[in-house]
Amino acid sequence: MEFSGTTYDSEFVGNLIPQKTPFVMVDKLLSFTETSIEAGLDISAENIFANHGHFAEAGLVEHMAQTVALHTGYQFYLRKEQAPTGYIGSITSLEIHSLPPVYSTLISRAEILQEFAGITLVDVTTSCNGVEIAKGQLKTVLAK
Repeated sequence: MEFSGTTYDSEFVGNLIPQKTPFVMVDKLLSFTETSIEAGLDISAENIFANHGHFAEAGLVEHMAQTVALHTGYQFYLRKEQAPTGYIGSITSLEIHSLPPVYSTLISRAEILQEFAGITLVDVTTSCNGVEIAKGQLKTVLAK
């Protein structure tokens, strides 16, 4: 199943990932294919990673990781199954070019490079106002 151009609300998205408020760092599902996802986050001043008017590095990494978790969660949702919890196995080639300001919107796109035995390798790129601000490669592992 693929879709594009549809944004689900934050409550729907929140039900697809294991994180709960105040640690939810994705609030929209923008597009989905079997090998990719695009997710967003509107950064509020109340976000736990908001610091001196900007979104912290740790928040960017968590947003990227939750974008990957959202891909898994939506796959399981389509199959009408409960999604397992996942963990970040490793982060490589991480580049953060700038920190986005509070009240801006992040858009992350994850491309699945490899998936085997509950281990997923992905390239993730994050932009703010159409400008790439971060990218990296993540390996996630599903809990058994």
